[in-house]
Amino acid sequence: MQDFDQPSSIIEVVIPLQLPVAERASHPPVIPCELPDGIQFVYVDDRGRQRAIALEDADEVDFGRARPFRKPPAYRRQRNFPGWWWSVTTRSHVVYESWLERHHLIEADRDPRVTGIAGQPFALTWPSGKRMVQHVPDIFCRTFDGGGVVTDCRAVEKADEFRYRCSVTAAACQVVGWDFRLVGEPDPVWAANLRWLAGYRHPRFAAPDLEEQLVSSLTQPRPLAEVAGQIGDPIRVLPVVLNLLWLGRLSGDLSRPLGSGTILIAGADPLGEK
Repeated sequence: MQDFDQPSSIIEVVIPLQLPVAERASHPPVIPCELPDGIQFVYVDDRGRQRAIALEDADEVDFGRARPFRKPPAYRRQRNFPGWWWSVTTRSHVVYESWLERHHLIEADRDPRVTGIAGQPFALTWPSGKRMVQHVPDIFCRTFDGGGVVTDCRAVEKADEFRYRCSVTAAACQVVGWDFRLVGEPDPVWAANLRWLAGYRHPRFAAPDLEEQLVSSLTQPRPLAEVAGQIGDPIRVLPVVLNLLWLGRLSGDLSRPLGSGTILIAGADPLGEK
């Protein structure tokens, strides 16, 4: 579970400066394939019962009430790091199976277009010879316009054997009317900045009396430390600044390490578009 306790508010230690800057890895586009015969959409309802339904009916499932299709196991010498992310969007915990999944949960949690998030939301099953194939996507997001986005997370160099399942999933999403994404590893500095800002995502960091002062003082670009010092006690102001950066009401270049010299301005994130 996410711990909201933060270390010292001295901004210079927010992001280690030795983090390398690397381009974000990306996958080739996923091309939907012909759906295999006998494919089923299976989810777990709020009572823990598995339900198999037609693909055409999947958009009616309330993933806010449904349970994760599976919960990641924990065992000695485990190579991945599963856990539960407290989502400010859903006000609940969302399961993830790896830190890569956790990063994309953070991105979804910060995206104002997203109104609902579920981890390990459902399974697609289909026969292949004498065995049944099962694929559980990593993340489902409901968007403000009622749409759905299904996301699979996989490092680019590990995706080759995974692509057919993604093609089947993309084709199934087309039938339902959802979008499908296969995402890889993010830029490490961008990811580190987002993890830090996520520590200030909770509504308790909101301060309406300071927020309007901060936004109005940043109609022109200014360094973070200068603004925080001008508005009031930095110990009180910095958490509000970081909360506004999380919300996108302030923006800065999150492709570089976040620090006292980061230039801020009021407005939407220049790098916030997915």
